[in-house]
Amino acid sequence: MGRLVTIPISHYCEKARWALERAGVPYREERHVQGVHILASRLAGGRGTTPVLVSEHGTFAGSEWIVRYADLQLEPPDRLFTGDPEVEALSRRLDAGLGPDGRRLIYAHMLPRPELMLTYNNAGVPAWEAKALSSLYSLARRWARQRLELESIDDDRAKVLAEFDAIAALLADGRKHLTGDRFTAADLTFACLAAAVVVPPEYSVPLPQPEELPAPVRDDVERFRAHPAGAYALELFANLRVKAVTQRAAS
Repeated sequence: MGRLVTIPISHYCEKARWALERAGVPYREERHVQGVHILASRLAGGRGTTPVLVSEHGTFAGSEWIVRYADLQLEPPDRLFTGDPEVEALSRRLDAGLGPDGRRLIYAHMLPRPELMLTYNNAGVPAWEAKALSSLYSLARRWARQRLELESIDDDRAKVLAEFDAIAALLADGRKHLTGDRFTAADLTFACLAAAVVVPPEYSVPLPQPEELPAPVRDDVERFRAHPAGAYALELFANLRVKAVTQRAAS
């Protein structure tokens, strides 16, 4: 059985979990808080980021390479990377853009609210890590702001909205998925990275829902949920993410 090193709330880690479960690849998740994850990643053979998968076939660092590894367990018609350059290009564009932009936006909202942030952030991590992060939260908050380069919440909101508009434009011609009729790595990547701002109920770890959020955060979540691209991400979670979880439970 593989070992998946994660930050539990990370949307890149959700991308890895979904791909592995969809492919029926068994794994044991090893969850860590921010900061500790750097050491855990490097000890597992990664580059200081998560996710990292340690498998019988080697170590795979980064969500794209874990998706590609999961694909190898499937027949070609079922793989997420189809061989279409558009799928790869769109997936990588989202990884480089929407991923960090959405992460900065939600962290900017949540870091000043430790009572809410820690409740969800520390799900399933070792008790000592949860205690340490809670005790050193003021230092951790400053470290996170520097590491994530948090600056203008308005700028990050605009970047996320621009990507949502681009995704909605792809879907506007009535296609079923982003690059055609098949669910691909592009759809998986968009759904997971959009999760930071649409907080789907079907996410692998609990996320605060709009009714639990303070007004400024709730307003952004509801705005992105109402967007056609946000609605598409929620639809993928409600249908295909649930299906992948069911497949894992049955295996």
